[in-house]
Amino acid sequence: MTVVTPQFVPFSRALIEEDEISAVVDVLRSGWLTTGARVREFESAFARYTGATHAVAVSSCTAALHLALAATNLKAGDEVIIPAMTFASTGEVVCYFNAQPVLVDCERGTYHLDPKEFEGAITSRTRAVIPVHFSGYARNMDAILEIARKRNITVIEDAAHALPSRYEGRMVGKLGDITCFSFYATKTLTTGEGGMVTTENEEYADRIRILSLHGISKDAWKRYTSAGSWRYDILEVGYKYNLTDIQAAIGLVQLAKCDAMQSARAALAGRYGRGLAPLDAFQTPVVPSNATSAWHLYVVNVDSSALRIDRNRVIEELKNRGVGTSVHFIPLHLHSLYQKRLGYHNGQFPNAEERFASAISIPLYAAMADEECDRVIESLHDIARIYRR
Repeated sequence: MTVVTPQFVPFSRALIEEDEISAVVDVLRSGWLTTGARVREFESAFARYTGATHAVAVSSCTAALHLALAATNLKAGDEVIIPAMTFASTGEVVCYFNAQPVLVDCERGTYHLDPKEFEGAITSRTRAVIPVHFSGYARNMDAILEIARKRNITVIEDAAHALPSRYEGRMVGKLGDITCFSFYATKTLTTGEGGMVTTENEEYADRIRILSLHGISKDAWKRYTSAGSWRYDILEVGYKYNLTDIQAAIGLVQLAKCDAMQSARAALAGRYGRGLAPLDAFQTPVVPSNATSAWHLYVVNVDSSALRIDRNRVIEELKNRGVGTSVHFIPLHLHSLYQKRLGYHNGQFPNAEERFASAISIPLYAAMADEECDRVIESLHDIARIYRR
C-alpha cells in the first residue's frame, strides 16, 4: 500500500540557529580557522559542564576511542571487551593496534553490555572494556566498574549517544577511566564532525593531546601566533585528529543550549510513549530509574506476534508514509569482517540478535515539531491497524 504524504519527517535534523551561524562567521572573520583559542575554550567549557578534570577535543568519537586505547598503551595481541551491539568504530579502533576485539552479548531485553558476559570473557590478555551507552544512558556501570577494578582493566566509555546523561546522580563523562563523546551531525550536540575525550587522569589527557596532533609537544598549535615559537619537538608517532576553531565555535553555542535540547528530546520521548502506549505491536523504550537519558535515539521494537509483517516491512511502510527511520545497530558479529577475520558467527549472541531483528529507530531530535512527532505516531497506529494479525 502506498500512502502519498506532502512532507517527509527525516530521521534526524540538527538544530542549527542564527547563533551558531554567527559564531562561525566570527571565526572566519578572525582569520584563524584551525585549532586555536576557540578549541581551548570549548574544551574548558565542556570539562565544566561534565564535571571532568580534563577534556581534549578531537575530530571524531572514533578518534577519541583510538586515542583512549593508545593512552593505555594497548599492544598487539591484547584483548578489549566490547558489546556485540555497537557501531563499527567501537571494534575497529581495537583492530588498529592488531589487538583483539572480544565481543560479548547484551543483557536480555536491553541493548547494553551484560556485566556477567563481560566477567566471563576476561582472560590474562584483557586490557580494557568499552561499555556503550546505547541510545543515551548508562546501564550497569557500578557492576562493570567493580569487575574492572578487581582485574585492573581500564574502563573506556563509548558515550557517543550520552550527552547529557546521568547515572546514579553522576554525570556521564567521569564514571570510568576515559569517556569518549561524538559530535557527529546526528548527535545530541553537533559540530558537524568532532568528538571529545574526558578523563580524571592527567597522564592520559596529556598523551591524548600530544597524539591528537602528530605526536608534537603540547601547544604546538601556538607556533603560528605571537605567543608561539617555530621550534617544536616530535615526541612519538601521532595522528591528525585535531578539532578546528570553526567546529569549536558551533560546539560552544550548542553546549550552551545542551540542557534545553535534552529537555526538548525528553518531551518528545514522553509524547511518543503516551501516543504509542495503546499499541501492542510496538514496544517502547524504558530508561532505568537510576539513570537519565540524553534521548539520542528512540528505538521501538516490533512485536512480530501482533503483526502480519516484519520489522523490515514496517520500515518500508513508514517510508511510504513519509517517515524516515534507521536501525541501531547490526551486531558486529553478523558482519563479514568479524566472521571471516575474527571467527564469529550467526547465533553466537542471541540477545543482541533478538534486539536487532525487531528494532526501529524513529525520528527524535530537538528541532522536531510536535506535529511531526504526531505524524510518526499516527503512521505507526495506521500500520498496526492495517497489518494486525
